[in-house]
This record gives sequence, structure tokens and C-alpha cells, in this order.
Amino acid sequence: MVNKRELTEDGLEKNFATNTLGVYVLTTALIPVLEKEHDPRVITVSSGGMLVQKLNTNDLQSERTAFSGTMVYAQNKRQQVVLTEHWARAHPAIHFSCMHPGWADTPGVRLSMPGFHASMGDRLRSAAQGADTVLWLALAPAATAQPSGLFFQDRKPVPTHLPLARTSSSPAEEEKLIEILEELAQRFK
Repeated sequence: MVNKRELTEDGLEKNFATNTLGVYVLTTALIPVLEKEHDPRVITVSSGGMLVQKLNTNDLQSERTAFSGTMVYAQNKRQQVVLTEHWARAHPAIHFSCMHPGWADTPGVRLSMPGFHASMGDRLRSAAQGADTVLWLALAPAATAQPSGLFFQDRKPVPTHLPLARTSSSPAEEEKLIEILEELAQRFK
């Protein structure tokens, strides 16, 4: 999470380039190979922070609104959840999932959210605790017994929207995200 708006050498906002477009480019490039494998899985490490964001395809690179690294990160994580659900529908031979590792005491949390890190202190999970669910999703047969496209925390599927939060998006909004990403991805294929 970059806390001020910065651009990559390609002119893309860094959070979006890393968390959304990079995930899109890598995953779509791997899909043809994964479809030929036994027990293929794609796990995206997202964040519960996405629960506060509704998909917004009108300003993917944070050019028109006040920049908040935390909110941009949360929006990117919402985008990852939407992508995971899309890929699960489009590629049933691959098991897709995304997950929230919980708030773990990592250099990323320490550097990107120093106030949060200080206030949470020893209530943060260890890095190993944060990695548990992603490893389970990658290796455990029980993980693929769950439907593809779900969001997990602590080895359990959890909702991607809070009650009354109004963070659901329409199929048209989700398709617009895919179209924009596909257009941007052409530069890197």
C-alpha cells in the first residue's frame, strides 16, 4: 500500500498497477496453463478492508478524487474479489479463491499503517498465523471441496459484503472492470 499517489514508469498509479492490474495480467496469462493441470488453484491474498468499498470503475487510478492510500488499497482489494468471482464463473476447471489473512504483524502493516500497527500492538497475528489460510487453500483437499470463487478467513468462507453496507456491484459494473483491465493489459502482453 502506497500512501501517496505515485505512478509507475508506465504511468499507472502504483497501488492499482500492483494490486489489480498486475494480478489480472499474471492470472490471465496463467489460465491456459492451469486449465491443463490436475487440481489447479489460484489464490489471491485480498483484505477484509475491501468490505468498506463498493466497486468503483470510474476512477481506477485515483485521478479524480482525493487520494487516500488506505481507501485505494481497500478498493483494489474489492477489485480482486470481483475478479476472483468472475474467473470462478468463467473457468470452472480451476479453483479460484481469495482470502483475508487477518491483521498480521508484517513490515507492510508496520510501514503502511503505523498508527494502526501501534494501536493494535500484540493483538496482531503473527506472519505464520496470517499465512495459514492461504497455505490451506493452496494445499488442502478440503479447500477445493468449497465452491470456487469464495472469500476466506481462518479457513472458512465469509461474506464479501457487510449487511446494509451497499457495497454490491451490478454485473454491468463488474464487466466494465474486466473490459478496462483487458484494455490496459494489452500493453503488457
